[in-house]
Amino acid sequence: MSKNKDFLFYRAYIIYFSFVLLMILVLWMTLSIQLSDRNSLFGAGDDRIPKKTINEEAEYGDILDKDLNPLVTTISYYDIAMDPSVVDQKVFDTEISKLSEGLSEIFKDRTPREYENLIRSKRANSKEYVLLQKQVTNDQRKQLRKLPIFELGQMKGGLIDNQETSIRKKLRGFAGRTMGRYTNKDGKVTAIGIEGAFHDVLAGESGKRVVQKLATGWKKTDKYEKEAVSGSDLVLTIDSDIQEVVHSELEKQLIEMDASHGCVIVMEVKTGYVRAISNLKRHPDNTFTQPYNYAIGTRTAPGSTFKLASLMAALEDGKLHLDDIVNASGKYVFKGSSKPLYDSNWGNGYGEITVQEAFEKSSNVIAPTINDKYKNEPHKFIDRLKQFGITDPLGIKLMGEKTPLVSRPGTQVWSGLSIPYMAIGYEVEQVPLQTLSLYNTVANNGKMMKPLFVQEIRRSGKVVESFSPVVLKERICSQSTIDKVKKCLEGVMKTGTGSDLASVNFDIAGKTGTAKIMDESGQFLDRGQSDYQASFCGYFPAENPLYSCIVVIYKPKVNIYGAKVSGTVFAAVANKVFASNLQFHDAINEVGERSKKSPQIKSGYKSNVSSALSELGYEHEHHKSGNWINSSKSSSEIKLSNRKIDKKLMPNVKGMTAKDAVFLLESLGYVVKIKGFGQVVYQSVKEGEDVEKGRLVQLTLKE
Repeated sequence: MSKNKDFLFYRAYIIYFSFVLLMILVLWMTLSIQLSDRNSLFGAGDDRIPKKTINEEAEYGDILDKDLNPLVTTISYYDIAMDPSVVDQKVFDTEISKLSEGLSEIFKDRTPREYENLIRSKRANSKEYVLLQKQVTNDQRKQLRKLPIFELGQMKGGLIDNQETSIRKKLRGFAGRTMGRYTNKDGKVTAIGIEGAFHDVLAGESGKRVVQKLATGWKKTDKYEKEAVSGSDLVLTIDSDIQEVVHSELEKQLIEMDASHGCVIVMEVKTGYVRAISNLKRHPDNTFTQPYNYAIGTRTAPGSTFKLASLMAALEDGKLHLDDIVNASGKYVFKGSSKPLYDSNWGNGYGEITVQEAFEKSSNVIAPTINDKYKNEPHKFIDRLKQFGITDPLGIKLMGEKTPLVSRPGTQVWSGLSIPYMAIGYEVEQVPLQTLSLYNTVANNGKMMKPLFVQEIRRSGKVVESFSPVVLKERICSQSTIDKVKKCLEGVMKTGTGSDLASVNFDIAGKTGTAKIMDESGQFLDRGQSDYQASFCGYFPAENPLYSCIVVIYKPKVNIYGAKVSGTVFAAVANKVFASNLQFHDAINEVGERSKKSPQIKSGYKSNVSSALSELGYEHEHHKSGNWINSSKSSSEIKLSNRKIDKKLMPNVKGMTAKDAVFLLESLGYVVKIKGFGQVVYQSVKEGEDVEKGRLVQLTLKE
C-alpha cells in the first residue's frame, strides 16, 4: 500500500515539474519572438521566425495649382471592424452600451441601439469579425481607440483598425476631368488627364518590406529590401481664382441656354500656360458631371471662328485687302450644290460692304470671296493653313487630343464646294484648344506657343524640374497680316456681331461662331432640325493681350448664336478676371492719388488685410489677438475686429473671399465646394457645429 502511495507521489511530482518546464519553454519562446533584437530575428542564419517580403506602394504625389494650393491629394482611410469574442463577459455587459453610444456619435449612421444589437448578435453567433465602418479618417480612428472596450486594444477590446486604404481626393472638383482618374462601371480606375500623363512622376517607386509572423498575425517590421520612394508633386499652370470664375459662369449659362454641355479654356498669351479649363455636362435636373474633356477631345466644325484663318490666308497671299468691296446679298449659290448658303439676315442682306465689314458682321460672303481667289490653286490655301499650325495637333502632354481634319485636294471628300465651305469653318474639324491656339498666336503677334498644363515638378518642396514656355512657331505670318486681323477682331466687338458684349472697363477682341452639328449619320440637317454649337474665341485686353479664351456651348435651345450664348460667358470671365487682377490696373504710388473714401473690405486673414491697407496708405485700427478679422468702416475710419476661430467648432466664414474661406475650412479638415463669385453669403454647415474632418461644406458666393 505504501509503495503505491510513493509511486503516485513521484508520479505527481513528475507531471508537475513537466508542466513547469513546458510553461517555462513556452514563455521563453514567446519572449524570444517578441523581444529579441533585430539581428537575432533577421540574422542570416536565423530561421526560427517565419518572415516574408511584401510590396509597399509609394506615397502618391499631390497636384497643386500655380500658387501651390492643393487640388488633388492622397488621403488615408481605415476599415474599422471588431472581434467581439475576445472581450471579457463582465466588461462586455458593463460597457457595450457606452461603446455603442460612442460609435453612433462618431459615425451618425446608426442609433446606439442598432450598434449594440449588431455587436451582441455577432458575439452570440461566435463571429470573430464584425465590419463597423469603411473609409474612416485617421482622426476618427484616434477617437475610436478612446472608447470603452476599444481602449483595451485589439487583444482584449477586439478593435481591428489596421486595414488601411489610400484614396485620391479632389479637393476642388471644378477641373476634375483634366486632373485625372476615371472609374468605369466595373469599378476599374483608369488614370486620365494630368494624372495619366504624369503617372510615373506622381507614383514614385514601390518598395519591398519585411513582415514577420507573430501570434496575432503578420506584422510589418522596420526592415526593407527596398524602401519606397514617394512620388513628386505637380505644380499646374491652373489659376484657381480664374478657374472658379470659368466654372461658375459656364454652369450658369448651360442652365440659362438649356444646353447639353460645354467647355471653356483660358490661356496666358505670352507663355501658353493654361490658366483655366472647364468641361461640364448638364443633366435634366440641372446637376453637372465631367464625363469627357470636350476641350481637347471633341472635334467638330468650328464654324465662323474659322473665318479668321481664311481671311489671314487671303491677306498673306495678297489676294484680298480689307477695303475690297464684296456684295453681301445674304444668299449664295455654288455650282454643284442644290442648297444655297445663307447669311443670318439673308432676307435683307448687307449689300456692298468691305471685306473688313463682312468679317465683323460674320457674313458668309467670305465663302464665295475666298472660293474665287483659290478655286484654281486650292493647294495654296491648304499650305497656308498648314503654315498657321491648323492642320497638325498641338502635341500637348495630356492624352486624347484629336488630330484636326482638313479636306485636301485629291481625296474622296474633296469637291468644288470644299474651298467655300472650308472658308466658313466646314469641311474642317478641330477641338476647341486648337481653335484657341490660332487666336492666342494672333494675340502674341504671330508667335505660336504650345499649351502647357504643368509648370513644375517638386519633391519635398524643392523644384526638381521646370517647364518653360515652348515656342512651336516663331512666326506664322507677316506682322502686316497680324495687324490687319487684329483690327478686324477689335471691330467685331465695336460694330460687329460682338458689339453688345463690349466691356465698359477695357477693350476685348474676338470672333463669334455658330455651327451646325452633324447628326448620327454624319449629315447636316435643315435649320429647324439641326443642333448647333455656339462659340466665341478671342483675347483681352485688346491693346496689350494677357489672356486668350474660348467658350463653346453645345446644343443650346434658348438661343443658337455665338454672341448671345458663348460671348456672354467670355465677357463675364474677362470682366471678372480684369477686376480681380492687379496687373490690369495702375498702381497707386502716392497717398494723394487714392480715394478719400475708405475701400470696401472683406473679412479675412488679418495680416493680409492689414498689409494691403498699410501699403495703400489707409490708416486703420486692428485687434492685437487672433489671425482672422471682421471689418467695419465709416467714410474715413477703418476698424479690424477679431473674428474668433475655435478649431473644434465650425467657424463663420460669411463675408470672406473664397480663398480665405477655403484655406480656413480646409485647415480644419473640411472638404469645400464653391459656387458663385465674390464673397461668401451662405455656408451649408452652420456656425458652432462640431468640426467633422472630411465633411463636405458648400459655400455660395455673391458679389
